[in-house]
Amino acid sequence: MGDPRKQRRKYSTPSHPWQKERILEEKELMQSYGLKNKSEIWRAGSYLKNILTNTKNFVTLRNPQEKLEKAQLLKRLMSFGFVDGSDIGKALDLKINDILERRLQTIVHRKGLARSMKQSRQFITHRHIEIDGKKITMPSYKVTLEQEKKVALVGTSSLSNDDHPERKVLIRKEKKDKKPRSSARWNKGSPRGRPKFNKGMGRSPPRGRPPANTKRTVGKS
Repeated sequence: MGDPRKQRRKYSTPSHPWQKERILEEKELMQSYGLKNKSEIWRAGSYLKNILTNTKNFVTLRNPQEKLEKAQLLKRLMSFGFVDGSDIGKALDLKINDILERRLQTIVHRKGLARSMKQSRQFITHRHIEIDGKKITMPSYKVTLEQEKKVALVGTSSLSNDDHPERKVLIRKEKKDKKPRSSARWNKGSPRGRPKFNKGMGRSPPRGRPPANTKRTVGKS
């Protein structure tokens, strides 16, 4: 069994590291739900896999102990809103998006307490979010339907004020398109006193030197 004090990962990694379809799907999930790394996707996938495995095992009951375990599983699935009623077979239609939607990070953003998924994660880790008066610092905490109504900002937090700049929706003003500078302006005399340019005009000689075509007159002694 090993040392019980040593924490081990509670998820399984993909069987093959290079699968294009899976990599693209994971990339889209990370952007949509503001996940930190792919291990959070694998953890949610393992949680979903356990639900599907237990549901398949409880389809055919064999002893009273399995009936009790089925009732416990059904109660847990109903608390998260994964199934409605007593039909546990609907759990087989669950997708990984259904698991990620019940994360605290997602709930905070859906309720409008944060402007983005990244900001929602920051508020949780900085101890600004509470559930029924208890601070939660785990963005991956799975929220039940009953707890979802009690998710709120901590009363003593500065973010509880609606006028806080981090909670205001920033409205960026669109920059007006600048008019292109017309080329005809430089054909005419410049309003700044610049001389009109003509092809016949030559370049003025540098100061302190006579023109090249002129002869210097030397006085006779």
